Order: sequence, then structure tokens, then C-alpha cells
Amino acid sequence: MAPGLDFFKSSDSSDVPVVQISADAEHEDISISKSAAPEVTPRAGVYYNSRLDPKNFLEGELSFDAATRLRQMLARPGIVIAPGICDGISARCALEAGFDCMYQSGAATTASRLGMPDLAIATLNDFVQSAQMVCGLSPSTPVIADADTGFGGTAMVARTVYQYIRAGVAGMHIEDQVQTKRCGHLMGKQVVSREEFVTRIRAAVIARDSFPGGSNFVIIGRTDSAQVLGMEEAVYRLQLAADAGADVCFIEGVKTAELLRSTVEALKPKPVLVNVISGGLTPSFTTKEAEALGAKIIIFSLVSCVAAVHGIRAAMQSLKKTGTDFSSAKGMDPKAFFEVMGLQDVVSLDAKAGGSSFDVV
Repeated sequence: MAPGLDFFKSSDSSDVPVVQISADAEHEDISISKSAAPEVTPRAGVYYNSRLDPKNFLEGELSFDAATRLRQMLARPGIVIAPGICDGISARCALEAGFDCMYQSGAATTASRLGMPDLAIATLNDFVQSAQMVCGLSPSTPVIADADTGFGGTAMVARTVYQYIRAGVAGMHIEDQVQTKRCGHLMGKQVVSREEFVTRIRAAVIARDSFPGGSNFVIIGRTDSAQVLGMEEAVYRLQLAADAGADVCFIEGVKTAELLRSTVEALKPKPVLVNVISGGLTPSFTTKEAEALGAKIIIFSLVSCVAAVHGIRAAMQSLKKTGTDFSSAKGMDPKAFFEVMGLQDVVSLDAKAGGSSFDVV
């Protein structure tokens, strides 16, 4: 049996290494010792991997491995803030601003790489190639990547996990829309059955646990069923996903603060991710508001894409009208632009290696 595959045991096994954390457990400051971690009680049929227990990530310095670092951030106090990035420029700007996590949005990737809408047009290759570039800019900074529906059946879900891990991605979310999916904030969504959704989650977990050498890759279960089947069904689907091994739960399109609060309560102790898109289905929660409501991760999927459209559109219109890019440049010369793109890192590397190619730039 491949490493890690024995973590799934049938519910009638007498030695099932599974646990459930009480939904009524109080949240305490867990930054000091492992004794502060919630008590657990066995429940048959629920995935449990002792190596990935959150209490193992409470102490110590933040890891240089991005997936391990993301687990540390999830286990410790504070909300994880991940701005959506769409390309290398937006990723550089996010890092320059001081963000310690980034989100590779499927919509943003489709728009930036293909110039197309988020309607199941981009492929796994598009997503992986983008992730390789983004993760290479700051390998220890966790990148959470959209994985849409997993791009096919269980074999493709597993392949997606493997390729994302190799690309340096820290975690991914996989959803329950049909293969001809769309942005979660558009109307007309369709979802697969509960069983198919759980099968996707299981395939992702099995792939992660069988990755050669082991991996702390974070698997996020996402449901788009709230707008199709209602919030009760959406919460239940995520409870099933959590039981199957999802590390984090993500309901797309939570429409009110109270619904977010009740969702967090229903899914305890699993962390909950909220996706904020200005003008979308979810209110424009601030990071502080989302944290107060109990969310553990907040992503702003289109923050860079929308800003890029506004900025580039204005620059193009100005150029068309005035015949010059002087005003839109706002005083940024080529060297200043390349500084944002890591110019000094490259110059420094060359000098340390004994080169002289960039003594003057």
C-alpha cells in the first residue's frame, strides 16, 4: 500500500485512528503550549492523520516550507489574509505590501493568462504554470491556489494535488460545481451530488498523503451549493468534506454576517475561509470584521485584477487622448519599475557569485 493510504479505514474497524473535536469546545489562546489545544474524542469513520494534527503546529519558528507555514498560521491565533494575485506583477506588489500569504484565484488566472472569463476555460496546465512562477518569487510565502473542480475525475484530482505540491503551492481548494463551472459569484451555478463532492475530497487527501517524502499540503473543501440548494445543505456538505479529510471549509457566497457566524459555529473546529469580492454575493467584510465573525482565512480574489483593469484602462485612455504615457507613469522610470520586480536581488546574486554583469544598471 502506498504511504499514507492506510489513513482511510472502514467505520467497522476496531483500530480506526480517527477523532472528532467537540463542536462546543471553547477557543483559547493556543500560542503558548500544546495543552491549550482542544480535547478530542474518537469517532469512527472520520479521517484523522496524527502527523497533521493542528496541535503539532502550535510551537516553534515559522517553517521555510510554505505548506508547513500555512498550517502553522492556521493553528495559531489571528486571521490569515490572502490577497488575490493574477500574475508576477501583482504577486510582487502583494509581497512589497507585506502580505504573508497570497491567493491564486482561478478567475484571475483565467483572465490574466487567457484574457477570458471564469467559465471553465483555463486548464490544469494554465493553473500550474502560473503557480510555479508565483511560488518561485518567495518560496516560503504560502500560496493558496484555486483548483476548480479538480479538472476531471479522481485521477485528475490526484494529479492536480501532485502538480500543485511540486509547484510549491501550500494549499488548494476544490469545489462541488459541475465540470462546466463558473465563477462562484455568477448566477446559474450547478453542483454535483454530495457523494461526488466527497469523492473529490477523498481523492485529494489520498494523493496528498501518498506524496513521496510526505507533504503538509492543505486541502480546502469548497461548496457552491448555498445559492443552489440552500445554506443548510451547504453546511452539511462541508461537514462531510471535513469528515473526509478537508483541512479547511469554504462556503462560497455567504450573504450575511450572521450566516458567516453560524457557519463557523456549525463547522467547529474546522477553520472557515471567506471569499470577499466587491460587488459579489458576500458582503465586503473587512479583515477585522471577518475575524470577529470567526473566519480563519479571508481571500480577496479579484483585488489585483479589478485594480489592474481600472489602472490599465485609464492609462490606455490617457495615451489615446494625449499621445503620451507621461501622466500615467506617475514618475516611475524603468529602474524604479524593475526595483519592484526584484532588481536588487538579481544584482546582489550576480555580485556574490563573482559576476560583474550588473555592476552598473
